[in-house]
Amino acid sequence: MNLKFIYKICTKLELQKSKDKGYFIGSKKDLEDGFIHFSGEEQIQGTLKKYYLNQKDLILLKVDTLKLDHLIWEQASDGNMFPHLYSSLDLNNIVKEFEIHLAGDGTHVLPHKF
Repeated sequence: MNLKFIYKICTKLELQKSKDKGYFIGSKKDLEDGFIHFSGEEQIQGTLKKYYLNQKDLILLKVDTLKLDHLIWEQASDGNMFPHLYSSLDLNNIVKEFEIHLAGDGTHVLPHKF
């Protein structure tokens, strides 16, 4: 498990709204839960499959964890540990953005290196 980087899946619209504000407060689900949901590198495909099947216009944000003060790894109902941010995300912590492409079968295609 790489603890230096975590990943956030969001829509292009959510990202654009965040850029207009200067920070990311999360998606509707994040706001409902009181924290921003992230995934570790090995969890991205599972998150896409479980929560984003058939959804277009997604972006994968690669986020540097070193300056995140309110990041906590918590156990999900399936037993896996997921990173949760209990604050807004300063956009300066985003290292890179990747477009997620939608395949014909509704699954997502990630870039080879992220």
